[in-house]
Amino acid sequence: MAHPSQLGFQDAASPVMEELLHFHDHALMIAFMISSLVLYIIVAMVTTKLTNKNILDSQEIEIIWTVLPAIILILIALPHSEFFTLMDEITTRHLTVKAIGHQWYWSYEYTDYENLEFDSYMIPTQDLAPGQFRLLDTDHRMVVPTESPIRVMITADDVLHSWAVPSLGIKLDAIPRRLNQTAFIVSRPGVFYGQCSEICGANHSFMPIVVEAVPLKHFENWSYLMVKDA
Repeated sequence: MAHPSQLGFQDAASPVMEELLHFHDHALMIAFMISSLVLYIIVAMVTTKLTNKNILDSQEIEIIWTVLPAIILILIALPHSEFFTLMDEITTRHLTVKAIGHQWYWSYEYTDYENLEFDSYMIPTQDLAPGQFRLLDTDHRMVVPTESPIRVMITADDVLHSWAVPSLGIKLDAIPRRLNQTAFIVSRPGVFYGQCSEICGANHSFMPIVVEAVPLKHFENWSYLMVKDA
């Protein structure tokens, strides 16, 4: 999760987020080089008293500054074009979870199981146990197995919400009467935090998302106990 004074992204916990970080670093370096070149040109034009009349009206320079940005955009997008296509692919999934946004909590339904559904509310500050995070921890976590394709179907019951978990590279709107879906694979065990990222009313800041990734054997034990207690 993020920590105070953090400048970069959270550590990636899924292949999608790892590729997004690579794309960000690649694009950032190109933007840094362009900014440095533009700054050099500005400083040179401000400090020199000489004027080159050939660049005041030059067809060749206009062609260059039209074609060069197009080439730069291709160099940014081309290495990652396949990845952007794969982001929208829903491959064979091992588990499907339906997330429903309410004012102001989330409901989760494991559609591959019978009677495995629950509501997830933020834990009030006065009820937090040692080690739990204010405004981020919930009374029930969405538990998923690691290294397994997970499909999440997202909708809302009342107003617009947004299901977002930065470490997994997921942010998808929850829209009433519409079902959106995405998929992810969690690379390692852990607890990953997110929040509703769409302003949805007075308590918008108080409907966090907690995804707990565990090995498959532990997930099977958890699902068995949840169904048994239902």
